[in-house]
Amino acid sequence: MSMDVGSSKGGLKADINVTPLVDVMLVLLIIMMLIAPMLQQGVSLKLPQAANSADKPETQEQTVVAIDASKQLFLNGIRIREDDLTTQITQLMENKKEKVVLIKGDQDAPYSAIMGAMDRLRAANIENIGLITERKLSMSGGQ
Repeated sequence: MSMDVGSSKGGLKADINVTPLVDVMLVLLIIMMLIAPMLQQGVSLKLPQAANSADKPETQEQTVVAIDASKQLFLNGIRIREDDLTTQITQLMENKKEKVVLIKGDQDAPYSAIMGAMDRLRAANIENIGLITERKLSMSGGQ
């Protein structure tokens, strides 16, 4: 059992060693798997709980307006001024077929801030507005 190190003339072997490449690719894959969920989180809010909330998966195509406890507005995770909401929503929804906007309001946000955002969405001709809540956990343990 001898090992072939090169040709009979003493040259180098021309095969590619893919082991380091696979190692690097696996490390990059693990990093992407860890980082991707953090990038999609958006604004951290404490959502109110509701018993009748339906599970709807969040996708990148959805338009989400978030309102935190200090009345700051975020459009798809980007901080905006309250006065700019109508114009930015109008531009964003210009080419979309489904004109639905979801509102994530912090549990401690004033009611007036959430209603103000809804009024500005109506001014931008958005009629389909949804509210995102957390599912209320039942105390009986049945669900």
